[in-house]
Amino acid sequence: MPIKIPDTLPAFETLQNEGVRVMTETVAFRQDIRPLQIGLLNLMPNKIKTEIQMARLVGASPLQVEFSLVRVGGHKAKNTSQEHLLAFYETWEEVKHRKFDGFIITGAPIELLEYEDVTYWNEMQEILDWTTTNVHSTMNVCWGAMAAIYHFHKVPKYTLTEKAFGVYRHQNLKPSSVYLNGFSDDFAIPVSRWTEVRRADIEKVPGLEILMDSSEMGVCLVHERTCNRLYMFNHVEYDSTSLADEYFRDVNAGVPIKMPHNYFPHNDPEIPPQNRWRSHAHLFFGNWINEIYQTTPYDLEEIGQERI
Repeated sequence: MPIKIPDTLPAFETLQNEGVRVMTETVAFRQDIRPLQIGLLNLMPNKIKTEIQMARLVGASPLQVEFSLVRVGGHKAKNTSQEHLLAFYETWEEVKHRKFDGFIITGAPIELLEYEDVTYWNEMQEILDWTTTNVHSTMNVCWGAMAAIYHFHKVPKYTLTEKAFGVYRHQNLKPSSVYLNGFSDDFAIPVSRWTEVRRADIEKVPGLEILMDSSEMGVCLVHERTCNRLYMFNHVEYDSTSLADEYFRDVNAGVPIKMPHNYFPHNDPEIPPQNRWRSHAHLFFGNWINEIYQTTPYDLEEIGQERI
């Protein structure tokens, strides 16, 4: 089944051209089926790029998915037009009465700030608490994952001496996990962050299970059975050129930045990078959505009832 998104969303044509099955709202309405309700809380400055990255992976599922775009109300986006936000996004205040089978919370370029110094931190805490009762399974990504694991368990983040930046080998620590079904023992994932969470702090918290890590970059993916939460600290969703875009952006701005590790062929930024993580990105999101489908209540209103 295809993913249902607004016909005029810029991602619609991009995904169609990539071969991702998308459907119009008219066609979706005619199908006698309950689509999975997946929400995306998009905290990234370039919201259109992130929409495409996430919709591409969610839309690869054989299940029908209704994809909702959500933003925080207490923050004004600087790199996305107001027209786009008004046309395609709802604030969390506008959707908080709803229930979602799955909910994705993205990263944000604010990781060097203390959480309490983030302008929308109070709203962020409300949203995280809301996911406990209104979302069957939450996927928290990069800063979103650090914010969530801090909010729920007070696991701190640590500033790195230099940016963790590049494509790094990761290990499958729990091959029996439903989220890693079909994964290789060793695989590549892009990393782009100035902070980290540490294994020792995570291991102190009962109920947190580390599923992926890297010998160089540390913890990558944590699962919490309570509330079906996933904490993904790296960027499996990235496009082939995402790290290059960040690198050239900083170079052109005169910001000191090292070339991304193990990314450009022969360490030559003039040669287009190859994508070595795409298959595992699709596998990870497919496993997540399949697990949601297998375990979520058919009646949306039953979601989270046992957690109240």
